[in-house]
Amino acid sequence: MDLAVFEIENLKLRTVIGFNDWERKNKQDVIVNIKARFKVGKAARTDRVEDTVNYKTIVKQVINLVEKSDYNLLETIAQMILDIVMKNHLIVWAKVKVDKHFALRFTDSVSIKLKTTR
Repeated sequence: MDLAVFEIENLKLRTVIGFNDWERKNKQDVIVNIKARFKVGKAARTDRVEDTVNYKTIVKQVINLVEKSDYNLLETIAQMILDIVMKNHLIVWAKVKVDKHFALRFTDSVSIKLKTTR
């Protein structure tokens, strides 16, 4: 089984995230990074997008989820993104990282990383 890796780096989105009153009222910036290993065999032979992972589809689904979400925890949004990625049966391993900038005083960001294997 031939495996390939794709990465979506620094997808910048705005969402309601957090549990403080001011966080519930104002959208905040988050940065999403996705890395996944997938079975590339058939696509490498056929050169057809239908035989591979369509990164554009994943990005559109992530954008839709994040920009409409209203979660308290980064953990929840990271898990929801990971679930989107793993819907594709060709993906055998995936990692998602979600950064929330300026979440804590004196820091650039706070991040959550989740990964899973099929």
